[in-house]
Amino acid sequence: MTRLTRYVTRELLPPLLAGTLLFTAILSFGYFFISSQWLQGVPVGLIGQWIGYQVPDTLVKIFPMAVVLMTVVAFGRLATERELVAVQSGGIGLGRIARPVAVVAGIVTLIAVWLSLWVAPRANVETRGLYWDVLTGAGLGRLAGQTLDLRGGLTLSLAGYDHRTRQMSGVRVERWQPGDIRRGTVIFADAGTFEGNVLSLTGYQVFSVNYGAVANLARVPEGDPAAFRAAVQEVFPNVILPERATDTLTLDTGLSRQETFAEYADAIGADSQGWDELTTALTAPGVPEGERQDARLGLNRKLALPFGNLVLALAALPFALRYGRTLGVSLGIALMIAVAYYLLFFVGLTVAGNLPGLPEVGVWLANVVFAGMGLWLLRRA
Repeated sequence: MTRLTRYVTRELLPPLLAGTLLFTAILSFGYFFISSQWLQGVPVGLIGQWIGYQVPDTLVKIFPMAVVLMTVVAFGRLATERELVAVQSGGIGLGRIARPVAVVAGIVTLIAVWLSLWVAPRANVETRGLYWDVLTGAGLGRLAGQTLDLRGGLTLSLAGYDHRTRQMSGVRVERWQPGDIRRGTVIFADAGTFEGNVLSLTGYQVFSVNYGAVANLARVPEGDPAAFRAAVQEVFPNVILPERATDTLTLDTGLSRQETFAEYADAIGADSQGWDELTTALTAPGVPEGERQDARLGLNRKLALPFGNLVLALAALPFALRYGRTLGVSLGIALMIAVAYYLLFFVGLTVAGNLPGLPEVGVWLANVVFAGMGLWLLRRA
């Protein structure tokens, strides 16, 4: 039985590795092709590094296709050459023969979970930072004119950016008091830098403001300077001006420079939340309900797709036994199954978005349907 397990495993690994390399190459070329117009003159080594940062996220996406191809090609060949019939005639059932498929798919699932929750989020952040800061040189200029939420109630906007000095110009930073939208602190700065999780501002002015007291200015009696000064003091309870023009004000941000690129630089933000961020949003006190629900949806999504490897191995097995005649047919069947799974998976995500109280129903829909279909077809086979 050990020899049979080794033999079946040797049949599984070549198509799995070939499919992984093929689909990874296709998606990586797609990333390069879409961005090629902004990468002219960039050293090949940097382009390779940029593509390499995207490999973890790419692997999570293409592993299900590779697992389907592995199952259809390997068991299609075994069925076509009557090797399965010979083994079953010796009293060994299909379940025992297919056990290596479950083991290999399980290992791929564990790798995909690790990549999805711990490796890919960090790599996605590095990808955006490298792309905007180094490859294109746009830097924070890509975010000029936007209001950026840097977490912890801190927002940043900038009018311009010089990528040679990495300096922002026309900077405005705001932090509003929780529970009172009329009270907050507004900082204006002529220039500043944003490196890591630190904002450094020069030529700054800091104003604590209370807009709720502005109406009192209209009630100040005419000819009463003291009352007017008191009313203005209530509107601006604190004003900080630097003693020297070279003085620097530093602020810690909840979002780093690279994480800011990942969230705001592209039309669709990068998937930068991993296990730590998602579990914190789910369990920490004081997290807004909307963020908590988004984290619940995100965590289920990052688990459901990796576990799709096990489900698709099961679903692909009956198709391999019936239709896996040649390599071309096997490849076509594998792509058909994978595309159908991804379509249903994205439909499920749409359903999950409309069920904020129970997103698991939509996120795991594709896995449940394909697992049920695979078991039903295997019984008929």
